[in-house]
Amino acid sequence: MVAVGIIGASGFTGAELLRLAASHPDFEVVMATGDSQAGTRAADLYPGLSAAYPDLVFEPFDADRARGLDLVFLGLPHEASMAMAPELVGHVGCVVDLSAAYRLKDASHYPTYYGFDHDQPGLLADAVYGLPELHRSELKGAQLVATPGCYVTTATLALRPLVEAGLIETTGVIVDAASGVTGAGRKADLAFSFTTVDENMIAYGLLSHRHTPEMEQEIGAQLLFTPHLVPMNRGILATCYAKPAAGVDVSTESLAALLRERWADEPFMVVTDGSPSTKATLGSNVVQVTARYDDRTNTIVAIGALDNLAKGASGGAVQAANVALGLDESAGLSTVGVAP
Repeated sequence: MVAVGIIGASGFTGAELLRLAASHPDFEVVMATGDSQAGTRAADLYPGLSAAYPDLVFEPFDADRARGLDLVFLGLPHEASMAMAPELVGHVGCVVDLSAAYRLKDASHYPTYYGFDHDQPGLLADAVYGLPELHRSELKGAQLVATPGCYVTTATLALRPLVEAGLIETTGVIVDAASGVTGAGRKADLAFSFTTVDENMIAYGLLSHRHTPEMEQEIGAQLLFTPHLVPMNRGILATCYAKPAAGVDVSTESLAALLRERWADEPFMVVTDGSPSTKATLGSNVVQVTARYDDRTNTIVAIGALDNLAKGASGGAVQAANVALGLDESAGLSTVGVAP
């Protein structure tokens, strides 16, 4: 069995990791920390975990307890993860970080988009971006994995094949995306209270959202990203617009064929002729994508949908960990959404 520690297990992504680990044939959770909830039973905070973890109590972080484990997930704020990772990398089999602390290869972006200087160039260079669909070979045997942002995963898997094939202009791409409330994490904030979110939709992070450089890094194009908060618990829907590259002939049929060919062997990619929806991916590790060409405006529209807590965070982290540790990549992860 793989001895697993979850640091920051009391947050939404931590609870999702516990849910996924409970059905993973190779994982055994031996440590789950939550400093703000230390001493609290996981089943009291998240009753849905009662059957799998009736006696699990969140504990304070102790580096000595973590060292020697096979796998440690970090579900912490960005700077906290950056401070903690050096204590763990090299002392555990694999560290999978769900924050953005090690996602950006260009350290100069951190002060601009995250408000802090990155002081670990060595670990930043060694970290492997945790999107198996693009970085599977590098993930094998990785000691530090940077789990992608949820918006980034959605837009990248919809757009990257079009960039790779040279079908779109790589400037002026627009990513218009919406997220459920859990994308902001578990926090007491008026902006995410029921009365604020219910019957409301709002754009935020205008012109400077922190996922912008990460998207550009992984998609390979300059883009304008506008996220929106919508009144649902889980899910990401990204609608992306791009112009065809000069001299390239495209059609809806050719775009669909390209996506099907590119993602044919990927266990969690579904290319649909319909319109992707967040409900179709709920609770699963699946990403639904599609594309259309509008001849009237000479515009390509690529759309992606996923569950932001599953494939967009904890599910993607488990998938990357499976690859890094040489396990079955699909272990513990569902391809079937919850319906209705």
